[in-house]
Amino acid sequence: MSLVCAISNEVPEHPCVSPVSNQVFERRLIEKFIAENGVDPMNGQPLSEEQLIDIKVSHPIRPKAPSSASIPAILKSLQDEWDAVMLHSFTLRQQLQTTRQELSHALYQHDAACRVIARLTKEVTAAREALATLKPQAGLVAPQSMPASQPAAGGGEPMEISEQVGMSQEVIQKLQDKATVLTTERKKRGKTVPEELVRAEDLSKYRQVASHAGLHSASVPGILCMDLCPSDTNKVLTGGADKNVVVFDKTEEQIVATLKGHTKKVTSVIYHPSQAVVFSASPDSTIRVWSVTGGNCVQVVRAHESSVTGLSLHATGDYLLSSSEDQYWAFSDIQTGRVLTKVTDEAAGVALTCAQFHPDGLIFGTGTADSQIKIWDLKERTNVANFPGHSGPVTSIAFSENGYYLATGAQDSSVKLWDLRKLKNFKTIALDNNYEVKSLVFDQSGTYLAVGGSDIRVYICKQWSEVLNFSDHSGLVTGVAFGDNAQFLSSAGMDRSLKFYSL
Repeated sequence: MSLVCAISNEVPEHPCVSPVSNQVFERRLIEKFIAENGVDPMNGQPLSEEQLIDIKVSHPIRPKAPSSASIPAILKSLQDEWDAVMLHSFTLRQQLQTTRQELSHALYQHDAACRVIARLTKEVTAAREALATLKPQAGLVAPQSMPASQPAAGGGEPMEISEQVGMSQEVIQKLQDKATVLTTERKKRGKTVPEELVRAEDLSKYRQVASHAGLHSASVPGILCMDLCPSDTNKVLTGGADKNVVVFDKTEEQIVATLKGHTKKVTSVIYHPSQAVVFSASPDSTIRVWSVTGGNCVQVVRAHESSVTGLSLHATGDYLLSSSEDQYWAFSDIQTGRVLTKVTDEAAGVALTCAQFHPDGLIFGTGTADSQIKIWDLKERTNVANFPGHSGPVTSIAFSENGYYLATGAQDSSVKLWDLRKLKNFKTIALDNNYEVKSLVFDQSGTYLAVGGSDIRVYICKQWSEVLNFSDHSGLVTGVAFGDNAQFLSSAGMDRSLKFYSL
């Protein structure tokens, strides 16, 4: 016998009993009746929802309507269900056939694409080989290397060469041989820290010992970049917003040479490690090679169509890496001024903001305007790794001398450290809000990392703890560098001053 609601005379889904009338009700109906009347519907006695007693029953199965209980009705119902199943099955078969045709078409397209890619790859390889041998095939004669101190003929601008001649096998072998030597030397050096290296406790006691503000024009203030001569760190090279390149002697406290020729500000400078030659780059799209002793420009390299944003000298001292807003990086021979190769990441399609060689010289890194750091294989001219993580344009990158660490700074007020062996970020140094990172540099031993920007900070590697902090510049710090064995620290900034720090 099934329970029946005293109000609806139907089997209740949620039955309950009224203790006032002892009748069974559908809870939904009795609750609505009580809400409106406040009494039991059967005898008019006062009743509340709290007095209702639920009846626990198994889920009731509603009986079919009498019209469906006859045999003809049951057969018709079964026939209708069978017809529906058959129609659904037919629809599924049609969909399966269509999917099979689409899959077959996609497989044919994939196979055709693979064949086209293989053919294009073969053609590109052949074109590269032809490009590498283009010079001897065409009978071109490279101009003789121009001595660094020799002025340009006629006293005018030196010869500008921009043709791309390709990287010959001799160049690649030269790079490989140099990398082998450097790797061996680096591994030997990496086992011990130089005895002459300044200890962290002494470095933390550094104070400003000199400041020079008259290197560049006061009418267009600002030093935008700096470098120290590797063979004589008393020689300081600066590039300014006044379009000039200045060589300064720290010991003599005087300007050695003021080099003029750029038509726009100078944003990158490099001092050659063994020759009296310096290099500079500018938004005027040129890279210039200067003779310090002659005080003149001996070579102009036009590798780019837009602003040159980064410059790095290869360990051989014979080749320059440059990056530009035209989205290309270029590898040029400084002896002839010729561009050996020029590459862009067409898939990314963004401006490059900086570039730096790895200490071994076979790979290098570039920063982009869309916050990516890209690692490139120089011999293959291919992008071999990408380091995402920054949230603003990359402003500076620096490889540690140990060859394992890469430091990067961007317009997100942070410095990230990357492990080149594991290809991952292992440390992020969060700086103050709105801190602008403009320069990063490791010392020669790879023990310290200096950060230049809103101020100057030096961190000791491995612990990555801050050793010292200087805020003597009244403008942004655009360049920072260590002397031999960190015996002193130098910096340059937008306040036109060149400062030195030591004990």
